[in-house]
Amino acid sequence: MAQIDFNVEATDAVKLDGPKELLERDLMSPYVWKGKDDVFLMMVRAVPKPGAKGDSGTIWYATSNDGLSFTATAKPVIVPGPGPEDISGCEDPTVVERSDGTYVVYYTGVDASRSHGEMLYAEGPSMGKLVKKGVAIPSTPTEGNVKEATVDRTKAGAWRLFYEYAAGGASLVGLAIGESEAGPWQHEKQPFKPRPDGWDAWHLSTGPLLTSDKDHPVMFYNGATQDARWRIGWIAFDAEYSKVVDRCVEPLISPPPAANRLDTDIVFAASVVIAGGHPWLYYSRGDAALYRATLKRS
Repeated sequence: MAQIDFNVEATDAVKLDGPKELLERDLMSPYVWKGKDDVFLMMVRAVPKPGAKGDSGTIWYATSNDGLSFTATAKPVIVPGPGPEDISGCEDPTVVERSDGTYVVYYTGVDASRSHGEMLYAEGPSMGKLVKKGVAIPSTPTEGNVKEATVDRTKAGAWRLFYEYAAGGASLVGLAIGESEAGPWQHEKQPFKPRPDGWDAWHLSTGPLLTSDKDHPVMFYNGATQDARWRIGWIAFDAEYSKVVDRCVEPLISPPPAANRLDTDIVFAASVVIAGGHPWLYYSRGDAALYRATLKRS
């Protein structure tokens, strides 16, 4: 196998225009993919600014011709309630397009206590006609607060879903095998673990998959120390995600130095697309703003 490595060639702020209700909020979890005629599509979580009351997130749909300047619809496409699973907020969208052109959208629902999240999903022919279907993967006594889906169909045709879960005071990454893009899903062994004394020594969370090489798919995952200073790295698998074949040593993307150590010190990867022969990695910074990194694979 050829050596895998990535460099950041450029970093650009992602712009989002839309109604006042959206622009008054912070932005996170930009899930971007390509539609017809090379139009870029995005689902994004909008969050009340610190100190403002309200839900923990609504999910909006936006489009762009250049992958950098997006325009949102007039209203969010996934909102809290009326059911109890997501009555306090909707977070972390992940979009899977079926072969028939319909969609499955995974997202995190936050219940009334605001202390529990669950991976939910919706289905529909378009982002404006999604119907909530309930829980996609239930939490278990050993894997709590299951959320943050990353989905792929392997070279052999099997479905894999990575997810984040809580255990022992840490966020970790789990893996499930499914019969289709909408499951049902069966829990598998933990695909990779934190590394002692590393930048990803305590927390791990799923990130997007670069699958241009189906023999060695790469995940741009999120990792952190115990004090939750999140960075973005990468990890490569074999074709069926049965073993790790390579992993970065240092983070690929870190936030700029904070003026105050108490400031939010986070970057978090959400999606990746291929454009102009390069991977474009979309992520949020400081749980508030969206960015796009142009990567070079070497």
